This record gives sequence, structure tokens and C-alpha cells, in this order.
Amino acid sequence: MLTKILSRGGPAAGYLVIRYLKAVVLLAALPISLLLGWVIPGVTAGLVKLANSERYRAARYLGVPQAPPLPPALPRAPGDVATLFRDKSFRRSLRCLLMPLVMIPELLVAVISVIGVPSAILSMLLWWLAPGNFSLMGLDVDSWFEALTLGPLQVGVSLWFLGRVGPALARGHARAALSLLAPTESQLETSRLAQRVEELTKSRAGAVDSHGAELRRIERDLHDGTQAQLVSLAMRIGIAKQTMADDPEKAAKLLDDARDGAEQAMNELRGVLRTMYPPILADRGLAGAVSALCARCPLPVDLRLGDLGDVPAAVEAAAYFVVAESLTNITKHSAAGHVDVRMERRGPELYLAITDDGIGGARINEQSDLLGRGSGLHGMLHRVQAIDGHLELQSPIGGPTTVEVSLPCG
Repeated sequence: MLTKILSRGGPAAGYLVIRYLKAVVLLAALPISLLLGWVIPGVTAGLVKLANSERYRAARYLGVPQAPPLPPALPRAPGDVATLFRDKSFRRSLRCLLMPLVMIPELLVAVISVIGVPSAILSMLLWWLAPGNFSLMGLDVDSWFEALTLGPLQVGVSLWFLGRVGPALARGHARAALSLLAPTESQLETSRLAQRVEELTKSRAGAVDSHGAELRRIERDLHDGTQAQLVSLAMRIGIAKQTMADDPEKAAKLLDDARDGAEQAMNELRGVLRTMYPPILADRGLAGAVSALCARCPLPVDLRLGDLGDVPAAVEAAAYFVVAESLTNITKHSAAGHVDVRMERRGPELYLAITDDGIGGARINEQSDLLGRGSGLHGMLHRVQAIDGHLELQSPIGGPTTVEVSLPCG
């Protein structure tokens, strides 16, 4: 019973004491804020931060999920009163000024909860050293009868405050802070839109970078591979044409070499095209293509396919390359012994999860580390973000590593 009272009352008393200290600071700073707040933008911005701090502490005390904070104060020039009073966050944060009105009752409850029992025990034991100088329940103690009567009563009242009154008052304060300092619906909508714009801007930049890198890779592959083969092919055919009349056998050999070069150029061109949109997707669909990837993996792969429904081509390609890159990374770097691949449709999204039992420690980096890890995951992230998807990597040291991807199919 006592443990339960302490577990409830201790955090409540601490919460109330911190609220009292903040209220004292706020009360002390109030005159200066009233005089200079409209001149110094940082003062009003600080009030908004205080409101968000109160909401954070209240949610943490109540054990509820963190609510969206108030948006930062609007930027304004010193003395710009018009912008100040248009600022919804500032107007909402003015409710913090109610804190000094309740700081004394809250402190009184916290002090009674924390000090009541030790004070009662000390007064019961030491009153005889200075009769009349020790008090219990607000009364001076002059006899053992008063000490043994008022002492237990004070202990009971203090425990009641600690276990009941303090937690109830702290919960009430926390709920009031969450309610009074909450942003309006229009602010929440504006904040969501701003966050969405920021996410789209980042994903667009990543998509542009990824697209540029992909174009440079294709150009390099065509220039260094296919183009060189075609140039060599043209030269061999030209030489064969010149030697046809004088040395038919040499010309025939050159034509045979040219045919081999043409086949090699075609194979390299197919390889380049395969990296743009794998033909196996058109032939066997996403499920068949992913099954083929898992079958070719040198590690044992447990593939679980759900109902995929109708998946757009761009999403199919992104999912295929995510699986291919993940299996390549696992084979090269993870020292895993088993891989689990799961793919299914979840409402309007295609869900994909690749898990391995390797050493973990994978990170998404723009450049490869000393072991050659990281850049592939960064490219995978860009490919997913380019179609407004979401990728999450969980890879603690020692494993396991899980890559979860959600791709919109709408």
C-alpha cells in the first residue's frame, strides 16, 4: 500500500513543484515581458516555447502520446504589433499566464504531501525537548497525549494528500495544459501541409538527384560498352569490305568476328535496358520476378507473398529493385544465414519487408563506408521517395536487420 502511494504521489509532487518554480520565473519576468515583449520578438517567441514545454511535460506525466506542438511564433520586426496579434500561437500561449494563479495551492499540496510525514515523526519524537515549539496539524504540542493523537492524524492526512490529492491536482493541471495550450485545427492543418510540402520537396530533390545519377550511369554504360562495340563492329565490317576481293577467307573471319561483336553489343544493350525496367516484370509480373530474385539468391530465402492486386509499373519496378538491392547487400555484407521476404497489399499501399539474421549495423549513407556499405541503401531510399513511398531501416548491432517499404498504389 505504501509503495503504491509513493509511486503515485512522488511523480505528482515533483510535477507540481516544477510547475511552481516555472510559475515563479514567469511571474518575475512578467513585468519586463509586458514592457518589452512587443519590442523584442524573442520574448514572445520564448512564451510559445514555454507553452510547448508545458504541453510536452503534461503529456509525459499523463503517459499519453506527445501531441502536436504549437507552431513557432511568426517572424516579425521589433515593434510589429500587427503581426504579433495575428500570431495564433502567441495568443494561445498567453494562457501560460494563468500558471501563477494556481502556484501557491499547488505548492501547498506538494509540501504537505512530501513534508507531512517526516515532520510528524520528528515532532512526535522531539516535542519534549522544547514544549510548545513543535506543531502537529498546525497546533503546538505540549504533551504526549497531543503528540500521540495529532501525530498519527498528520501522518494520515499527509499520506492522503500524497496518494490522492496530489496526483489528482497534478492530473488536472496536466490535462488543463494539454487542452488550453493546444493548437487550433487550422494551425494543425497548416502544420501538416507545411510538413507535407517539406517531405515532397526533399523527395523531389532526391528523385531529381537519383534520376540524374541514373542517366549518367546509363550514358556511361552505353558509351563505354555498347558504343565501343558498335564502333568496333563498324570497323571490322569496313575492313572486311576492303579485303573481300583480295582475301575472301580473311574477310569471312572478320565478318564472323563482327557477328560476335554484334551479339555482344546486343547483350550489353539488354543489360542496360534491364536496369531501367526489367523485362521479367513484363513477362512474369511482380510476384514472379521477386520469386526469381529469391531463387537466385545464394542464401536460403523464405518468401511470403500476399494478394498484390493491381500494381502500377513504377511501383513494380521500385519494389523489384528494392528486393534486388537488399538481397545483394545481405549477400555481400551481412554474414546472414537466412533471409525472410514478405510482400503484400495493405489497402492503397504495397508493403514490403526484408529481414536477415546477420550482424546488423547497416546505415543509410550518401557514400559507401570503408567496407563498401551504405550507398546502396541511399539509392534505394531515393528510388522509394521518388514515387512518394516510405522506407524504414532497423539494424541494431548484432542484428537482425529489417528493411520495411510502403509504396502507394493509388
